[in-house]
Amino acid sequence: MIIKIIIVGLLAFMIYNLFRALVLMNKNDPNQPSMSKFIGRRVMTSVFIVVLLLIGILTGVITPNPKPF
Repeated sequence: MIIKIIIVGLLAFMIYNLFRALVLMNKNDPNQPSMSKFIGRRVMTSVFIVVLLLIGILTGVITPNPKPF
């Protein structure tokens, strides 16, 4: 159950960074950090989520659906 909570928290963090980049893109303020900083965080978070899912499936913590159709 804890791994599912971590994954949901990481997804929320990824969405937060997506909207932070959107706000920076619309403001276009040179004094603010660049938009690529938040987009990079989003990409790294998604990579971490995929790795966490793979580790969870391989160790048996997460059981995938046996028939996905």
